[in-house]
Amino acid sequence: MTRIAVQQGDITKLRVDAIVNAANPALAPGGGVCGAIHSAAGPDLARACAALPEVRTGDAVMTPGYDLPADHVIHAVGPVWHGGDSGEAELLASCYRRALEIAAEAGLRTVAFPAISTGIFGYPPDRAARVAVDTVATTVTRFPGIEEVIFCCFDAESAARHRAALAKREDGE
Repeated sequence: MTRIAVQQGDITKLRVDAIVNAANPALAPGGGVCGAIHSAAGPDLARACAALPEVRTGDAVMTPGYDLPADHVIHAVGPVWHGGDSGEAELLASCYRRALEIAAEAGLRTVAFPAISTGIFGYPPDRAARVAVDTVATTVTRFPGIEEVIFCCFDAESAARHRAALAKREDGE
């Protein structure tokens, strides 16, 4: 059974098989977690991303981790929030699912996610945490090779939201 954990910290410091980047469709270095990952990985990551085609919202692709402690970066493109009636929840769930599918296909055992789409993309953090936790908990049952998934949250508020969503699932709500 896959262990799902929540921790507060810097995702670029984690020694896991893959960290997930909250990417934009062009896979270009940006702000927030995307900028931090590109900065920590070094210029080879930007070069690798530039060579890839644009990624659709809800999808993901993988590159090496370069100078990161993680061996790989899975670039997941979450949705921009448009009020909640434009399929945002389905697209957010899809990018978490695709990241896990890619990890499983590559034989990876440990994966860490940031709070995708909650920064400049404007997804309400409480809603995003519920979608993230529910999707990961449901999806990992299909991939027994994935041993651990970490929600690595940058701040205490995000960690608390993810812990609350995880506790609700464990309580059967």
